[in-house]
Amino acid sequence: MRRLLALLFALMLIAAACGSDDDSDDAGDDTGEDTTTEETAADDGAEDDAADEGDAADEGDEAAAETETIQMWIGFADEARVGFSEDRAAAFNAAHPEYNVEVTSFDSYNTVFEQAQLAIDEGNPPEIIHFFEAATQEALDAVDSDGNPIFASVTEATAGRDEILGEPVVLDDVVSAATNYYTIDGELYSMPWNTSSTVMFSNMDILSEAGISEPPTTWAGVEEACAAIMALPDAPSQGCITWPNHGWFYEQSLGQMGADLVNNDNGRSGRATEIILNSPEAVEYMQWWSDLNQSGDYVYTGVQRDWDGTSAAFLAQNVAMLIYSSSDTTVLTEGGVENGFDVSASPMPYNQDIDYEGNLIGGATLWLANGLSEAEQDGALAFLNFFSNPENAAEWHKVTGYIPITNSAVSLLEEEGWYEENPNSLVASTQLNAAAATPAATGAFVGNFVAIRDVVTAAIEDILVNNVDVAERMATAQDEAQQQLDDYNELYGE
Repeated sequence: MRRLLALLFALMLIAAACGSDDDSDDAGDDTGEDTTTEETAADDGAEDDAADEGDAADEGDEAAAETETIQMWIGFADEARVGFSEDRAAAFNAAHPEYNVEVTSFDSYNTVFEQAQLAIDEGNPPEIIHFFEAATQEALDAVDSDGNPIFASVTEATAGRDEILGEPVVLDDVVSAATNYYTIDGELYSMPWNTSSTVMFSNMDILSEAGISEPPTTWAGVEEACAAIMALPDAPSQGCITWPNHGWFYEQSLGQMGADLVNNDNGRSGRATEIILNSPEAVEYMQWWSDLNQSGDYVYTGVQRDWDGTSAAFLAQNVAMLIYSSSDTTVLTEGGVENGFDVSASPMPYNQDIDYEGNLIGGATLWLANGLSEAEQDGALAFLNFFSNPENAAEWHKVTGYIPITNSAVSLLEEEGWYEENPNSLVASTQLNAAAATPAATGAFVGNFVAIRDVVTAAIEDILVNNVDVAERMATAQDEAQQQLDDYNELYGE
């Protein structure tokens, strides 16, 4: 019970930090009907018809009783991603009539996390739950009142099988970046799904006008490009470059420079107990960001985690370059066409004075509930593998921009000529494939990760808005984040 309460406390911290509201309404459909017959129709024919209808109803009830319902909760609300998920569930259900996969969507990762915990607390969790990568430690720590893990290891549940209910198992085919991140003690505890990285999008019309033929790849290159761009007579109205104030970008730069976010090999050789927010690499990145802001080249929208505002500035051509999530590669590329300019995607710029080590993944993964019946578990596993078979994984990539999650999906896209026609779509995969398999370039496991990210985000805003000393502010953030981690680990003390 102590650990269940601990998880509830941790989730309360996450909810408070993120401030996400659940605006979705779940309405259950009641399809039961009461049938009555009038006395005037009670002849033999009517009785026979009623008997036939009763038999059919009984058969329908029996069929319904034999159908296993698999609930999948996802943290997306947009039509494209929800529609993709619902269509694949319908296709799976048609191929496996003994199962009924139902997709429930929520407006954010945080909301599905909060709602899933409520369901867990009530003893009725969905079979498949969509959690973002920052929730991995919390998911691993989650136990019920009897001390049993809330989630099952997908590797263990698969038990070495090559196919489940006729669906080929794709676990061993998952791309290395996702496998490296989500592997714990040699096992994939969850099924990777939507995986992204940070890439840069450039308005090549503006860059070309400034005499720049290729997007810059380093911090120094960004500075040089911005000097040329902002010297244009019709320079972008807001500034040269933007990206959201979000701790994820800070983490990405630490990974590029080979610096860990937490101790114990970024939480991979043991539970993370120490935060490292004020390392020399961290301070150097924040100083570069601050200098860009002070020069007027970087545009801060004034809103933390402002994904919409930064992308809108880019699409309106008010800035020339945008560092962003590759998950919106399709949207941003097509948005450029719609707004009359050419968009080129390129790797996230790195510190040219330090050897590049690698960029991290973002996105989320699908967790399998523990304690399912054999039929429920096999159905959920079969759907997870069907969901990311080569055709489905390739289509998901085309619809969104998330990387193809399996090597077979990548091969399929190459055979189709997709990347030749859509070179922007290949950048994130290439960048992730170039990362070293080190803890820094793989990414951290740490409790209270979202709250820690928010400490970083608040520090960044203070630096950008108030021009405070970078080293001093990151030292303060270090103390604040350490307290967040200490609070979490005290509840999970070993």
